[in-house]
Amino acid sequence: MTTRTQTHAVSDEAFRAVYDSPASLPGRYAWLTREADVRKIEELLGMPNETIGAPLWVSGDRKRCPNCKRETNWLDIVASALGQIHGLQMIARVILGEQKFVNTDAPRAIAGLKCYQCGAAIDNLRRFKCHNWAYAREAMLKVIQEMERRQGSQRAAQRKSK
Repeated sequence: MTTRTQTHAVSDEAFRAVYDSPASLPGRYAWLTREADVRKIEELLGMPNETIGAPLWVSGDRKRCPNCKRETNWLDIVASALGQIHGLQMIARVILGEQKFVNTDAPRAIAGLKCYQCGAAIDNLRRFKCHNWAYAREAMLKVIQEMERRQGSQRAAQRKSK
């Protein structure tokens, strides 16, 4: 039997009380996504370079892919979710947005993750979060509009090449 994750919008005060410290993340380790991988996330999402300025935390019982030993992080989460679970704009809103979310499921591994580098199943990441307290809504909307424009241009180029 699978348990469905329950995610609830919460106030900044509640979010900070629960998630402000990396120590609040379950698992043996808590670490930040490497800068190069944050830039790759921007590329995957079609964001302008250096759009993401918030630290992207992950936690788990192991830090590395069991197959290729690459350090796992938000890049694996984003790449695994794209197209299958969430769209580009939804992921951008989570990373850049003002609304905070918390999961109320038991602290188990995040389902369906694959290593960005080798495609191996990752069964050790427990939680992920970002701290982007001061991101302006107008700036976020501008980024999302640019992402949509780039995505439209890519689709048009693909149609022409067929």
